[in-house]
Amino acid sequence: MSATERRDHIREMLADLKLPGALEAVDDILAAADNASLTASEAIERLLDAQITLRNNRRLQTAMRSSRLPAVKALEQFDFAFQPSIKREQIDSLHELGFVNRQENVIFLGPPGVGKTHLAISLAIAAAESGRRVYYGTLVNLIESLEQAKANGQLARRLRILSHPALLIVDEIGYLPISRDGAVLFFQLINARYEHASTVLTSNKGFEDWGAILGDEVMAAALIDRLMHHCHVVNIRGNSYRMREHTDLWQAIQPGYEESQEEKTH
Repeated sequence: MSATERRDHIREMLADLKLPGALEAVDDILAAADNASLTASEAIERLLDAQITLRNNRRLQTAMRSSRLPAVKALEQFDFAFQPSIKREQIDSLHELGFVNRQENVIFLGPPGVGKTHLAISLAIAAAESGRRVYYGTLVNLIESLEQAKANGQLARRLRILSHPALLIVDEIGYLPISRDGAVLFFQLINARYEHASTVLTSNKGFEDWGAILGDEVMAAALIDRLMHHCHVVNIRGNSYRMREHTDLWQAIQPGYEESQEEKTH
């Protein structure tokens, strides 16, 4: 078999195996191997990596459509240097998704703008890339969907739907007020997922304030008890990324501003 025939045969096999990512990359990889810039094992590794990358991208695109993730925020984009209070080892461990296999929860606590939502979404992306179903919603939006389902006589069905994803992101707990009826619906949702699936929550309020958020101290205690039974808590103490942008702008214009002020005094 000639080199050209062998290449054609490889393409046919990749097409038969339905490996479009590898098929798209195979010509460049074989050319690099022919030029001795890649060893045989490196060529195989790159071929498989091309297919895995395409598969993960497709999974992520599907997840973005079905999970309502508001943006793609990968772990690689997170600035750990700006938030030294975060233990990088803990975050890396969470992204291995063992907590999802064990139906455990993750709670990110901290003031606005410190990266809670970024890290929560990055966990959702990692889960989606691994083939797990994920769903995202702010607390207010999730409660609104449950209230609408209840009004339509579809609450039990909606709770089943929201209980099914392997990972549910509940974002922005404490940012906007909710009614007591809404808090009861949220408790029902968490109770339905308890020890069945993982939930990631973000809040700008400490647990001691959740009673005020939910309008019921007893219900808040019961909710926290279920969440904390199998849970990883990440406390983030630091400055806001959004405020950092304003700080950088101020530092950039400050010399010019000071010079103009000096000119006015002369």
